[in-house]
Amino acid sequence: QVQLVESGGGLVQAGGSLRLSCAPSGSTFAIDSMGWYRQAPGKQRELVATITSGGSTNYADPVKGRVTISGDNAKNAVYLQMNSLKPEDTAVYYCLIRAPTTTGRPANFWGTGTLVTVSS
Repeated sequence: QVQLVESGGGLVQAGGSLRLSCAPSGSTFAIDSMGWYRQAPGKQRELVATITSGGSTNYADPVKGRVTISGDNAKNAVYLQMNSLKPEDTAVYYCLIRAPTTTGRPANFWGTGTLVTVSS
């Protein structure tokens, strides 16, 4: 079973920056895409940003211009640089790695989450 290890969360003041990292604890494998999602208290998990193995990125509107996703395919690592953080960015952030399978349906591997708290 793939285990993803996340790091970089913490408490930061509004306007500050954080960099989240995520990588598997064991062997690497082929990927389709990687991404970050977040879940605020009382809300559903939502997309933050994704990056394909080819480097194409996609960002949710609330974070556009403030966050940058990057990845290292060789390490299966994905990063999220977050700048100009706002209190509404407070959430547990989860990384997701999608890997191809022989069935044609990708396998999803989730991290356990890292808490980001932005104080006003």
